[in-house]
Amino acid sequence: MGMLKELIATLKAVGKPTELHETADGTRLLILPYGGRILGMFAPGSEENFLWTNSVLNNVESARAYYASDDWQNSGGDRTWLAPELDFFFPKFPHIDIAGYWQPRGLDPGHYQVAKTDHGLKLSNRLTIEGFRSRKKAELEITKSVAAAPNPLRHGNATLSGTVEYAGHTLLTSLKILDANPDNAPLVGLWSLTQMPHQGELLIPTYCRTEPRIYFGLVDAPPDELVVSDRLVRFKMRAAGEHKIGVRALATTGRIGYIYSTGREHALIVRNFSVNPSGEYADVPWTEPEDKGYSTQACSVNSRWGMFSEMEYHVPAIGAGTGQSYIEDRSELWAFRGTQEDIRMIARALLSPEI
Repeated sequence: MGMLKELIATLKAVGKPTELHETADGTRLLILPYGGRILGMFAPGSEENFLWTNSVLNNVESARAYYASDDWQNSGGDRTWLAPELDFFFPKFPHIDIAGYWQPRGLDPGHYQVAKTDHGLKLSNRLTIEGFRSRKKAELEITKSVAAAPNPLRHGNATLSGTVEYAGHTLLTSLKILDANPDNAPLVGLWSLTQMPHQGELLIPTYCRTEPRIYFGLVDAPPDELVVSDRLVRFKMRAAGEHKIGVRALATTGRIGYIYSTGREHALIVRNFSVNPSGEYADVPWTEPEDKGYSTQACSVNSRWGMFSEMEYHVPAIGAGTGQSYIEDRSELWAFRGTQEDIRMIARALLSPEI
C-alpha cells in the first residue's frame, strides 16, 4: 500500500513530486499530479494508506525503471478516465482484443497542471480525445479538486466497541468539451476508478435484485465469488487474472463499499456518488455496444498489471446527441479502520443490513 513518508521520498527522487493536502479533520491526501491521481488517503496520525499503490514504488530503483518504460504507468490510488472504453481504448477498432488495448497517454498520465485554491488544490488536464468507433475527435478539459468530507457517522448512534480510524474527502470533477459544437464531439463521460488492496470483498447495494453483467473473467471462479441477493451484490476479489462486473444505474443506490483485512484490523472504503437513471451512461461491454445504462462497475486484477481491486462509477455522458458540453460531478470517499466487528457494523449502517 505504501507508507506516506516513503512514498513522498521515492516519488521526489524519481522526478514525480507529490502534493500533500490536509483537510479540517486531519485527513491527509497524497496527490500525484503525474496521472492526476489521489495516490493516498491517510487517517490523522497514521502512515498507513487506505488505497493501493503499485509495489514498484517501494524503492527508488524499481520506481525509476518503471517510469522510464513505455508501458502504461499505473502508480495506483484514485484516477479519472473517460468512457466509453470501447471508443477510446481500442485504436484498431473494430478489432477488439486485449492485445490491441491502449490507454490514451493524453488522458493518463496526461499533462495535469496544479493550482492552489482557497480550499486546496486543483488539477487540470487539456487533451485531444479520439473516438475510434465514432470517428470523432474532441478537445477536452478535465479538472479535479478536493475538499473535506466529515465522518458520515458523526451524528449517528452506532455503538462501536473500539477506536476506529477515519479518513475522507470530497472529490469535485468536471469535464468540458472545448469545441464550439458539442454534437461534433464523440459521446464522452467521466469514469472514476479507485484502487484498493486485493483479497477483499466488494459490496454494491441495490434497490432491487439485479444480476450484474459480467464484462470478462469469472468463468472458473468459485461459486461464492459473486453472490446476488435482493438488495446487495457481493464480489469476493480473490481469484487470479482479471474479472469485471457492471450494474445498471436503474438498480444502483449511489454507493459502493469494499472491506479488506489489514493485519489484525479490517478496513472499509465507501464511495458515495450521484446516480441518474435518466442520464446517458456511455460505457458498454466490449462485445455488445448496444447494452447500455451501466453506472457502477468493479474490477478484480491479479495479473501483470498488479494485484488490486477497483471500485468504479460513471457519470452521464456529454457530447454527441446530448446538446451538453459541460458536466460537474461531486462524490465522497469515506474510509474506516478498526476491528472486524466495528467495520462490519459501519458497513451495515452505510451500505446494507445484509452485510
